Amino acid sequence: MTVTVGHDSAKTRQTLTAGGKTIAYYSIPAAEKAGLGEFSRLPASLKVVLENMLRFEDGKTVSVDDIKAFSDWGKKGGKNPIEIAYRPARVLMQDFTGVPAVVDLAAMRDGIKGLGGDAQRINPLAPVDLVIDHSVMIDEFGTPRAFQANVDREYERNMERYVFLKWGQNAFNNFRVVPPGTGICHQVNLEYLAQTVWTDTDQTGVEVAYPDTLVGTDSHTTMVNGMAVLGWGVGGIEAEAAMLGQPVSMLIPEVVGFKLTGAMIEGTTATDLVLKVVQMLRKHGVVNKFVEFYGEGLDHLPLADRATIANMAPEYGATCGFFPIDAETIRYLRNTGRDEARIALVEAYARANGMWRDEGYDPIYTSTLHLDMGSIVPAISGPKRPQDYLPLTEAAQTFGEYIRCERKLPVASAEQTIEWNAEGGADFPAELSGHCGFSFAKVAGKNYALRDGSVVIASITSCTNTSNPYVMIGAGLVARKARALGLKSKPWVKTSLAPGSQVVSEYLNAAGLQEDLDAVGFNLVGYGCTTCIGNSGPLDPAISAAIAEGDLVATSVLSGNRNFEGRISPDVRANYLASPPLVVAYALAGDMNIDLSCEALGTCKDGKPVYLKDIWPTNKEVADLVHSTVTREAFRKKYADVFKGDAKWQGVKVTDSETYDWPASSTYIQNPPYFQGMAKTKGAIHNISGARVLALLGDMITTDHISPAGSFKAGTPAGKYLTERQVPVSEFNSYGARRGNHEVMMRGTFANIRIKNEMLDGVEGGFTKGPDGAQTTIFDASMAYQAAGTPLVIFGGIEYGAGSSRDWAAKGTALLGVKAVIAESFERIHRSNLVGMGVIPFEFTGGDTRKTLGLKGDEVVAIEGLEGDLKPLSTVPCHITYGDGSTKTIQIKCRIDTAIEIEYIEHGGVLHYVLRDLASR
Repeated sequence: MTVTVGHDSAKTRQTLTAGGKTIAYYSIPAAEKAGLGEFSRLPASLKVVLENMLRFEDGKTVSVDDIKAFSDWGKKGGKNPIEIAYRPARVLMQDFTGVPAVVDLAAMRDGIKGLGGDAQRINPLAPVDLVIDHSVMIDEFGTPRAFQANVDREYERNMERYVFLKWGQNAFNNFRVVPPGTGICHQVNLEYLAQTVWTDTDQTGVEVAYPDTLVGTDSHTTMVNGMAVLGWGVGGIEAEAAMLGQPVSMLIPEVVGFKLTGAMIEGTTATDLVLKVVQMLRKHGVVNKFVEFYGEGLDHLPLADRATIANMAPEYGATCGFFPIDAETIRYLRNTGRDEARIALVEAYARANGMWRDEGYDPIYTSTLHLDMGSIVPAISGPKRPQDYLPLTEAAQTFGEYIRCERKLPVASAEQTIEWNAEGGADFPAELSGHCGFSFAKVAGKNYALRDGSVVIASITSCTNTSNPYVMIGAGLVARKARALGLKSKPWVKTSLAPGSQVVSEYLNAAGLQEDLDAVGFNLVGYGCTTCIGNSGPLDPAISAAIAEGDLVATSVLSGNRNFEGRISPDVRANYLASPPLVVAYALAGDMNIDLSCEALGTCKDGKPVYLKDIWPTNKEVADLVHSTVTREAFRKKYADVFKGDAKWQGVKVTDSETYDWPASSTYIQNPPYFQGMAKTKGAIHNISGARVLALLGDMITTDHISPAGSFKAGTPAGKYLTERQVPVSEFNSYGARRGNHEVMMRGTFANIRIKNEMLDGVEGGFTKGPDGAQTTIFDASMAYQAAGTPLVIFGGIEYGAGSSRDWAAKGTALLGVKAVIAESFERIHRSNLVGMGVIPFEFTGGDTRKTLGLKGDEVVAIEGLEGDLKPLSTVPCHITYGDGSTKTIQIKCRIDTAIEIEYIEHGGVLHYVLRDLASR
């Protein structure tokens, strides 16, 4: 590599030569020499943001002071929360969040024409890739025909959405769609789209190299940080603003250093490691912070393992979990088929710009943690949160304690159920019928006893783990050894294999392992998120009925990243995250009460017990197969025509048009009301008075609670809406698939079957008290309040809005007439989304909580101090009038964090701000 100085003192632009080509770049060392500050010991993740400031410094949006603030960050011990304007290189979407984003863009084209502007102004300025991965549902499983049957059903359900997305691909510039059946967006991003170092022309027309960065409309966009691509999840509304040229407004983050030492020991996996990391970082507290991994342990950590850890940044609460560029990054780029010229550029750029991790890598961090990877043991996480870490040796005992707490009654012994099911088919034993926590079902002509802890779903799913060949090959080897001993999944377990890309099938077939997985029940069901997003599909009716009859705490085990209540299946109340090999093991055992660390999974052909150690592969067995079957040629082959799609996708016909012809009868795609009748000028922020409480919610209310993605029933407001339009229950699909229709989604807001509104005693689901004090649905109550002109507020606890980057959690909140959400703390993305939709988030101060204030939900709320010269993060008075007439005034913190967010609220939301700006140019 040679570096030649072509100095531009204002922009610190230099040149480097790599792969036989000379290209410009913005140099951090040159910025130091120019006297802009000391940057050499900044973490690599923060250097990526600093480079962004150098490249876009214009004296207005980005100033020299913004650049110098990064030097001050280091001098102040890793803290300097100055507001900056950051511009990511590109945007990534999936279809559940991407459809409403494209709906908004189409509506903005109508809106800008209504304001007298040009519809062509509504076009992505940054490259956008949308991967259709959230729509496939597991209807068919456990058979060779499962994949094709599920694909066929996917197109039947979602054709309206696919026609719309294909129209968007034709109508908008810089917008590409990866068709269904290709893979999960984050895995496709990791394996193909991401480049680590991007190239494009800058604002002066010169071709430059710069760090690959992105925002994505899915919280697990963070996965790509495993290969040193800085990215994180945002709501669709924020992503739309970014793609239309609006910078991401953010504070310079704190960076937590996580030092990894040692190496993984025999029998452990990357999943075991990441579950421990999630627990540690949740305890440490990393919300709104970057986490950067460093230390000599990285020398023994494959990039696939790094991606697993980076993927779960939303679960540990960080903005991102970043791994710097090093030799392993280069190896992965080469192995996954990237061009050699690009690979050379990545290394040359990283070394020239101080972003290469070597033995002497020792940045300044805000705080640090340390983990010896040699201490990791096999583990799972559950039953309700990713951070509920359980060593495998404690899993069964902890589940038993959980059930005893849930039941508050003794339950019958496990031996009774196991013995009964081993016999397989006699009459249901009378001695079990009187015990709490038991039921029975007939499956494939035989009777089986189910109980609290019966595993009814075992799914190898999600990009978190299917992107990792080591755990996927490991799962295949477990299946091979189990098959050889005559073991199969238990009949009551719904098993599935949904890889995150077609490359996985390529190497499983090359290793001969797919045949073994098929033999124990893990047939291919599709390429997509499936169970992880809640698309687990229906259980066998007999299983579902038995669970309901016995009020059982049925369980699921999945290799995903999310196990929140009500997410995986309406029939399942306890959900566990595990490595793919452990998913197979739990399917063989069929019961969470069985201690896999020491109890038998089943019996082999000769009647002898089989234990986990008998079927667990060695690290060498796994590594040898990975090295021989996961090849550069496989990646290049499977991604050669990634945007082409199969015959079904090619057969989707659309009409070319500048604006979308909204079909009035569609129950999937509707023109949203956000921009209809919109004034040409912004409004003002007003005080809130006479507001009533729509919901009183507890801690860790996730975006799944606020806006569920899964199935819904005919009796729900959304179900009634579809039934009134002659949509049969069998065609309801899911909330996630219908995010292009605001009428369905506002009816589904706060409609999770497990959400608990503390205004009601012992009631689960989307219910509240209406204006007359009677119990009703949250949707019906909000409509009654809006008809009366009454504003609404929501009260919550800590970590309100945790989980997905789901913009509909904010959109639905806004459409229900909620003007403010008052909570103890907010997760990063949801707070931003609320502001983006014109809903003001507030935090309690001075130790106040909904509990210390004695709130019951019958209060009247007024918030002052919002009119006039409101400053970011101001403390304002909130007056509470209780049901008995007494009053109390508290101080609450307005979580409008930046000056630009003040403007967003004044405009009614970020998209309104962008639309007026584009129309006025």
